[in-house]
Amino acid sequence: MRTCPRIFIRTGLAVALASITAGSVLAQDATEAFESFPSISGTRKMPKLTGFSPLTSDPTQEGALKDVKLEALLTGKGQPVEAGLTWRVFSPIPGSDGKLPLLATSEGGSTGFSLVPGEYFVNVAFGRAAATRKIRIPEDGVLDKQVLVLDAGGMTLNAVSGSDVRIPPGELSFSIYSSETQGDGERALIAADVKPSTVIRLGAGTYHVSSNYGTTNAVITADIQVEAGKLTEATIQHKAAKLTLKLVSEPGGEAIADTGWSILTSAGDIVDQEEGAFPTLVLLEGNYTAVARNKNKIYQRDFTVKAGVNTDIEVLLTNGGAAASPEAAAEAQD
Repeated sequence: MRTCPRIFIRTGLAVALASITAGSVLAQDATEAFESFPSISGTRKMPKLTGFSPLTSDPTQEGALKDVKLEALLTGKGQPVEAGLTWRVFSPIPGSDGKLPLLATSEGGSTGFSLVPGEYFVNVAFGRAAATRKIRIPEDGVLDKQVLVLDAGGMTLNAVSGSDVRIPPGELSFSIYSSETQGDGERALIAADVKPSTVIRLGAGTYHVSSNYGTTNAVITADIQVEAGKLTEATIQHKAAKLTLKLVSEPGGEAIADTGWSILTSAGDIVDQEEGAFPTLVLLEGNYTAVARNKNKIYQRDFTVKAGVNTDIEVLLTNGGAAASPEAAAEAQD
């Protein structure tokens, strides 16, 4: 069962969304928004890099150390990023293990290092966006401040059920993939289990996003573009609803314990199986059959899921009651 996604996207131009209430939007500078939101700050992996090792130099060369000032911008015309950066300085000469030795690191915003004249690789990471530059520190004269452009922006994700039914954050999760497929037809996973309203720092580009509501079949995918220096807020519309299953002796009656459940599509495919008196699950809109198993008897009811309409599905003891065959019992338990 597939559905076409509806996505509501709001993108800050010179500003970024910092907080959203029912009737107001507070706007602020993009870099400040990235600081104020909880964020996923894992850095992009670089090939063959070692762990931290402090910068060391021959004592006779102490006087030859040169100061190197570094800053990073989200865009070429943006303001310096003053938080959330990770700076790394590498030697350009691989070590015996074939990896570039890590000489120094710094966390925060604009920074500086004192380095012996020579060549280095400087890498700056901002979440999952990064930039690298090879620099040469001269023996004579002063090295100009080095400015690296990250070409980065941000994305924050949320979702609703139906037209505007709020989905509890604990029931939502997102995964972000690259837009390109690999040779095996799969996409590279960039971030998994992303929670709603979390700012993900990313390089500019298009990303393939999967939104999961519950754990059954309510999954929506969409391609979302991130622009450099902008924070994009995307709200995905799920055509699904939350249901509570109950086996009852009469309408509105008390749920009967020790009941096993199977949910089938209109084509007869099993989409979920549950145990308990009143299990709760999320289903994509469509037609289904609820099959309840209690004391070796089978009861069932056809029902329809409407997007955004959360409800109870009651199966009456009068809806069936036939003794389950060994095959049916086994199928209901699988």
